[in-house]
Amino acid sequence: LKKAVTYSDIIFICVGTPTIKNSNSVDLKYVFSAVNDIRKYIKKFKIIITKSTVPVTTGDKIEKIISSKVKRKLFEVVSNPEFLREGEAIRDFKYPERIVVGTDNKKVIKTLADLYAPIVKKRPIYFTTSRRGAELIKYASNAFLATKISYINEIANLCEKTNINAEDVSIGMGLDKRIGSRFLRAGPAYGGSCFPKDTRALINIGEKFKVNLSIVKSVVKSNDNRRSLLTKRIYEIMSNKLKNKIITFLGVTFKPNTDDMRMTSSLSMIPNLLKKGAIVRYCDPSGQKKEFNKYSKVSFYSNVANACLKS
Repeated sequence: LKKAVTYSDIIFICVGTPTIKNSNSVDLKYVFSAVNDIRKYIKKFKIIITKSTVPVTTGDKIEKIISSKVKRKLFEVVSNPEFLREGEAIRDFKYPERIVVGTDNKKVIKTLADLYAPIVKKRPIYFTTSRRGAELIKYASNAFLATKISYINEIANLCEKTNINAEDVSIGMGLDKRIGSRFLRAGPAYGGSCFPKDTRALINIGEKFKVNLSIVKSVVKSNDNRRSLLTKRIYEIMSNKLKNKIITFLGVTFKPNTDDMRMTSSLSMIPNLLKKGAIVRYCDPSGQKKEFNKYSKVSFYSNVANACLKS
């Protein structure tokens, strides 16, 4: 690390920022651990960039930590959040829709523009703002996308009661360029490592600044309801008689093209179905999941037809 920091001009911090257990707060221990290691070896000017998703004012805290041991003129802390999608990371890195850089230092803005020049030539938007602004942009973006998912899921509930094709409504809405078609597919609750964590973290940020983010709170509640709603729907379809009934899941990860099981709906649905006596099968392109190995009545199938047989 000493050699890496010493001979670098730009240092990216790309570490995990999980949620602290039983809270909405972000655990920044990995970020601060990296910062404490980096500051030991700063002898000439460095640009220190946080790619990790961090709450507003984290950059201020990083600056304070480094300043306690290093002269302020020897470093600049920048927020440059990543917007990579799981399953599309390489493509999104090579062809981003936008690059957000948070700093008020004009020299640093120029340096980072030069750094990103090969990518910017592919015509993404290179947007500069304040450091706090960049930190908030990442959270606000993810919360908005989560809102679209929860919104269309609630509209789908209404469609079901009114005998309307929910997919037609999604398509019709998406044709409006102001709305767009992305994230308007009704389905299970959103999951993964970002949306559940970031919506709750944004609520926590709002509370720290005494701002009631009521819409985001409603999105989180709606998504939680969605998890239980789909299980209840199966109970209704089966007239609550699930004992020895075979139920097959085609896909158990939180979205296609990933093996990520974090906060996926199947993790709550399958145990609840088992409690009712159901026999569960699943088929997923990413393979067998260790999360279900402890259940004797859960079986993995590599073939869709076989998984669905007698279901």
